[in-house]
Amino acid sequence: MPDVPDLPDVPGFVLIESSGPASGSSVPRFLGDATTLARSGHPVRLVLVQEGVTAALPAAQPQLAELLSYGAELWVDRYALTQRGLDADQLPARARLVGMDEVAGELLAPGTKVVWH
Repeated sequence: MPDVPDLPDVPGFVLIESSGPASGSSVPRFLGDATTLARSGHPVRLVLVQEGVTAALPAAQPQLAELLSYGAELWVDRYALTQRGLDADQLPARARLVGMDEVAGELLAPGTKVVWH
């Protein structure tokens, strides 16, 4: 894993991606921003919802591996994955299937910065 600076009291970020790779270049730019935050030492949790779940499929977004290498967490909405007929076995090993109740809890956590794309 690359060196990540130890920054005290840095805010955590919950970044929610609702668009899929087929939507154009906005998803790679959003993942690039997430990677910059993680590389800078900020805790980052990327949450994939709606069409965004397709970004976690093999080879869909090469930037995802780099983001995870900096310690970011990957959450994938279980309902959206199932609704699209996708199999959890296709997700990266570090992906965590979650329900929207868990996501809502993170959105309401004190000090958390939220960006929804």
